[in-house]
Amino acid sequence: MKKILLMAVVMLASVASYAQQAVGTFTLQPKIGMNVASLTKSDGADPRIGLAAGVEAEYQATDIFSISAGVIYSMQGNKYDYDVLGKKTVTKTNKLDYINIPILANVYVVKGLAVKLGIQPAFKVNDQIKTSVDEGSTTADVDKAESFDFSIPVGLSYEYSNVVFDARYNFGVTKVWDGGDPMNSVFQITLGYKFAL
Repeated sequence: MKKILLMAVVMLASVASYAQQAVGTFTLQPKIGMNVASLTKSDGADPRIGLAAGVEAEYQATDIFSISAGVIYSMQGNKYDYDVLGKKTVTKTNKLDYINIPILANVYVVKGLAVKLGIQPAFKVNDQIKTSVDEGSTTADVDKAESFDFSIPVGLSYEYSNVVFDARYNFGVTKVWDGGDPMNSVFQITLGYKFAL
């Protein structure tokens, strides 16, 4: 039993040096990247590739734990391809764009490498369907999606010399449309830079 306790203390002591930022510091991280977004229960749909850009603030509470919150513009939705009489391909894109507010707990498991888990309320800023055919495209405002969305983000980030590579998956837990079953499902990759405040 003493050996197990001693090993646990040694492991915790070694983990204590893993954080990239000093304890008690605040940082601001502008970031930009891409989403591979889809909607659950949408058989036959392809993902929509879109922009993810914004800023996150982080407080390093302990050597291995920090809390972050941000504001991210996120292009989400999905798209469908149809063949019309075997001659034309019609693509319909559900353009659902949100302002996401990720609030995350970050645990540094090795130097610079953090595991992330949190909550993410979001507010819809765009709801359109874009229809593209061989001759051109048209875009129409729909405004049928719910104005509020909620998801659970999980992911990893790696920080080196204040440059941060972040990969996370946002599990949607609220329905996109009233009376429908689809929920947002988004894989997000971003690159950012931390500034100490």
